[in-house]
Amino acid sequence: MSLRNVLVVLYDGVQSLDVTGPVEVFAGLGRLPGRAGTGYAIRTVSLGGAPVRTSSGLTLVPDGDLEGERPGAGTTLLVPGGQYRADFEPRLTDWLRAHGGGAQRLVSVCTGGLLLAEAGLLDGRRATTHWYACERMARDYPGVSVEPDPIYVRDGPVATSAGVTAGIDLALALVEEDHGREPALAIARHLVVFLRRPGNQSQFSAQLAAQTARRDPLREVQQWITEHPGADLSVEALAARARLSPRHFARAFHQETGVTPGRYVERVRVEHARRLLEETGEGVAQISRACGYRTPEALRRAFVKTLGQPPAEYRRRFGPDHM
Repeated sequence: MSLRNVLVVLYDGVQSLDVTGPVEVFAGLGRLPGRAGTGYAIRTVSLGGAPVRTSSGLTLVPDGDLEGERPGAGTTLLVPGGQYRADFEPRLTDWLRAHGGGAQRLVSVCTGGLLLAEAGLLDGRRATTHWYACERMARDYPGVSVEPDPIYVRDGPVATSAGVTAGIDLALALVEEDHGREPALAIARHLVVFLRRPGNQSQFSAQLAAQTARRDPLREVQQWITEHPGADLSVEALAARARLSPRHFARAFHQETGVTPGRYVERVRVEHARRLLEETGEGVAQISRACGYRTPEALRRAFVKTLGQPPAEYRRRFGPDHM
């Protein structure tokens, strides 16, 4: 099997982990037993081939000059993120605009998606980026359909991901697509990460996705929900715990957290069920009860709605037998 090409674009201010995370995944394939010479040929490039200073102060020395590269079939072009700048280096965006579309796959990590958008390569496509830049992407590039929640989005040959670790998830997904599940799993084990999180998993845990309430009673209710996902978490029960009327509680909770009580409870329960499926051998019926669902079918509906797949399929992919 011939090597697949990965071309990584470097520039001043690039986030070092956006570069090294995916590169370690791709390079890891060639280190597996029996896989030497069958993985990826990784090449880093910058404008003029000059060393670049990352956002953390590290200096990266590229393999060559970006302007001499013409990515084509068999090449994955990787654009990592960095400190957002209102004025991108025009030679970089010009090169992306002229040649980025020629790559077999176009991949961005974090705010690298903004560079792709600036070059017009995301027009008419679904995309994501780091949560703090999603609003800016949607505002500055109206031709892009921005999805702020998923950790990565695939739209044809273009794949965009959220912050740092999401680039690792996306790279593992690409390795699995190219070479199968077992090599991707071996790389994940070596890096001590999940095989990969599904792309439509939220960038946030339930607790991070919602704002923390200002008032103590509401904050205590948020904590109670997290610690007792199998309890009665109806609006009436939660309102009683906060010593408010159900109507007042529902309105205040939404105002202070940005989500309704029901939506918050659903996020917490699905997240708890996901962890149990990943880490334990408990049956789906038992997990359903532990997470406050009356029936396995109720858990299945919540999983399909939130993660796009039923619990059984999620466990097959991410359960303890695969870690």
